[in-house]
Amino acid sequence: MRWSAGRYGTTEEARRPQGGSAVPGLEAMWTAGWPAGRVRTASDGPVSLTVIGDCGADDDQLAARLPAIRAGRWRELTRWPGSYLAVARNAATLAVIGDLAGQYPVYWRNHGGTVWWATSAAALAALDGAPVDPTALAAHLALAQPDVLGQRSLLRCVNRVPGGHLLLADPSAARAVRFEPADYGRTDLLVAAATVGAALGEAVATRLDGRPVSADLAGLDSTTLACLAAQRGPVTAVTFADDRLCDDDLPYATRTAAAVPNLTHHAVPGTAHTVYYDGLDNLGRLPVTDAPNAYAVTASIKRAVLDTVAAHHPSPGLHLTGSAGDAVLSAPSSYLADLLRERQHRRAWSHALGHARLRHTSAWSVLGRARPASRTGLAGAWRQTAAELRGPVREWVPQAFRPVSWTPLLATADWMSPDVRHQLAAALDGAAEQLHDAPVRLAAWSDRQDLARLGADTTGWRQLAAEPYGIDLVAPYLDNEVIRACLAVPADQRGTPSRYKPLLTTAFTGTGVLPDFVLTRATKGGFNALAYAGLRENAPVLLDLLGPSSRLAAAGLVTEAPVARMLQRAAAGQPTAQGALHLAVAAEVWLRQQETAPAWWEVNSRVAAG
Repeated sequence: MRWSAGRYGTTEEARRPQGGSAVPGLEAMWTAGWPAGRVRTASDGPVSLTVIGDCGADDDQLAARLPAIRAGRWRELTRWPGSYLAVARNAATLAVIGDLAGQYPVYWRNHGGTVWWATSAAALAALDGAPVDPTALAAHLALAQPDVLGQRSLLRCVNRVPGGHLLLADPSAARAVRFEPADYGRTDLLVAAATVGAALGEAVATRLDGRPVSADLAGLDSTTLACLAAQRGPVTAVTFADDRLCDDDLPYATRTAAAVPNLTHHAVPGTAHTVYYDGLDNLGRLPVTDAPNAYAVTASIKRAVLDTVAAHHPSPGLHLTGSAGDAVLSAPSSYLADLLRERQHRRAWSHALGHARLRHTSAWSVLGRARPASRTGLAGAWRQTAAELRGPVREWVPQAFRPVSWTPLLATADWMSPDVRHQLAAALDGAAEQLHDAPVRLAAWSDRQDLARLGADTTGWRQLAAEPYGIDLVAPYLDNEVIRACLAVPADQRGTPSRYKPLLTTAFTGTGVLPDFVLTRATKGGFNALAYAGLRENAPVLLDLLGPSSRLAAAGLVTEAPVARMLQRAAAGQPTAQGALHLAVAAEVWLRQQETAPAWWEVNSRVAAG
């Protein structure tokens, strides 16, 4: 696992990351697992800037930003192509700035009279063995929105920097400070499209450094990245093509590879093991992640893709994924709540008609789901959710049939003990009281939470690719500048029911990057068949994971009976709370991994227990 850490203040304790390297020219800052070429520093006297990761700035551009550090213009340090961590010093002031999607999260804590920060919460917890925070983990399972509890991490005594904030430390204190607006301004799609296309082109180009390049070639999002890379050199394109999927990804990929120079295409066939939840009887095969990770559930599918890439590359390279394309290029129909709140009734009705046709329901039903959320804000929604947690357990129905909410309560909440539900309710009430600078639009909030969740999960996939393949996974849709360009477009334009991903198709129509038949595609593959197959075939393993010996169960975070009922529904081919099971299994895997996690720190040349 690649991570970074540092200290603000002095201490007599000689502690550093296990196997870590000091950042040249900086005191008390280290990286672990990062190649030297991906850690760069510019400095001038007491002012310095270090970037770690994929940063598109050259050394001169880094040096040119030093005046911004003197002036405290922190956002300017986040505007280069790529995805990276920025650490800035100006005499006694330290700023640690992660990315907008949480691929480089920032945590901090006080320990031994000193402020320690890291991109790993588990590493900071290991300073003194701080345990898991069960209420924070309950929020993760029941709400799946990383910023709901603000600066509260999944581990006690460890603070997290919420999305769009940075860690600022000076002699007075260490604190999280916002640098990104809660709501972006509204830019018309036709105006923003060129910016989106340019940002994606730069995001891809920044990563191409002479190593072999591979890419997923499936839906519109991944195909766009593969074709952008192919403009600059050979690309090994891979399509996961399990017969159980019954989608048209493979035919489109085959046509695209035939039409676009430099694309060499390989299909990845499915096997008995390429299903969800495969291999969870041997957790030692999974990389240890810093937080519960969704890719623990789909690791066998990702390995099949990586096996194919490795078989056709003589040396490890980089792999482009379209992960998070849906989150930035489109928008869920929950934006209808914003249109209703803003009294755009004609537009809301027009869009509701379109969404109703797609779902084979009525426009009144679509608007009826959105209306409750239009009548409250974020803090009010949290209070409503808290009241719901104090009430009786709900009968399960698919989330799509429940009213739209700023913070939907997932089925996992109904599997928790009464004590845990009441503790989470109290935490939500407290968060509502402390909330400030909240976004006005539901879409702005849900977009950021989706990205934070996807960014954290993508780090798990990145570890799968790195261990043992040595492949660098690249997710350009999670880059800061791509996110900003896309989310500046109003959700009702990105998610309009009349066109499929109009932002991307407008950005690349007439550019020659993508064939016309790709730009007019209006279909998307899905993995439901493999999810249900995995639930059926691995039910005994899942029952064991979430049964009497479950760590979640010991904390009251799940109870055995409702989980067993869900697995029985899956075996019978009935609709199932897939997302809830997915979250619970990933959290259980993570908890078990924490018990055998490797050492994080060296102290006085000896390894500290981690």
